[in-house]
Amino acid sequence: MVFQDRYDRIHDDLRVSVTDRCNLRCSYCMPTEPAWFPRDKILSYEEIVRLVRITTQYGVRKIRLTGGEPLVRRDVPDLVGMIAGLPGIEDLSLTTNGLLLGSMAGALKDAGLRRVNVSLDTLSAERFAAMTRRDALSRALDGIAAAIEAGLSPLKVNSVVLRGENDDEIEHLVEHARNHGWELRFIEFMPLENGGTWDLSRVVSGAEVRSRIEKHWPLESWPQNDPHAPATRFRFRDGRGSVGFVNSVTEPFCASCSRLRLTADGHFRVCLYDLNEVDLKTPLRAGATDEDLALRMQRGVSAKGRGGALQILEQKSALPLVRTMHQIGG
Repeated sequence: MVFQDRYDRIHDDLRVSVTDRCNLRCSYCMPTEPAWFPRDKILSYEEIVRLVRITTQYGVRKIRLTGGEPLVRRDVPDLVGMIAGLPGIEDLSLTTNGLLLGSMAGALKDAGLRRVNVSLDTLSAERFAAMTRRDALSRALDGIAAAIEAGLSPLKVNSVVLRGENDDEIEHLVEHARNHGWELRFIEFMPLENGGTWDLSRVVSGAEVRSRIEKHWPLESWPQNDPHAPATRFRFRDGRGSVGFVNSVTEPFCASCSRLRLTADGHFRVCLYDLNEVDLKTPLRAGATDEDLALRMQRGVSAKGRGGALQILEQKSALPLVRTMHQIGG
């Protein structure tokens, strides 16, 4: 049994948002003063684990914990341990801004976490403060170092490039990543903050980023590229690492998408841009069986469209969203 949609896409990758709260205020992700979910609306760890376990019975093998910032929720290593103990899980990872990794990396590794992706858009302390509305670059870098020391590898760093804001740092980021053993991933600016600031002219395409990189460091295709992964990977010809490109705006990968999402407040999403969420929390708390919850998930997958990113590319404008990125999960 697998989660398969009408376009024959099989979904084996679940992103689980454990909280909508965050200790940064990145402008492309959330409003300046976000409204948080009430605590009683958030899934408990036991509820999360039950829903994850159900998905593994339908072929889900990859779990990524996200937020908001997942590490601001208390006792996240306990949740990691609970999920790591489920049968069928082949990959358990976490996306973080790194601010709390310095004190938690070891505990996360011991609990069963395999690797982390750290979001970092700049190496300038002043620019970091401007983009995130928090003066915390040193803590993020310390967190990355702690993750590497703990053995959470490969260490991947996600960078969103915005034209006129941090696009002058592409080469600096690459050089720093090569020197420190990071796998850098450049992510195109997606229309997900819902504040009206997204514009196609601010998007720096992955093709442009790659062209700039190759002027200094020639690249070659990664031999084992996963056709379902959001990033297209390349390795440096000199053997010093690799780099990836998530070209979700200019080159949508909807046709091979294998991802599902569970929001912190218990809604099942089959696409970042799909407004047709499936409420799992209400029936779960009302006593629904595993079979009933699985059927609700399968109905959601069966109704999945061809992909919201394709619509954005075709009409060259954002789609209306009810949630911002921090409420959906990365």
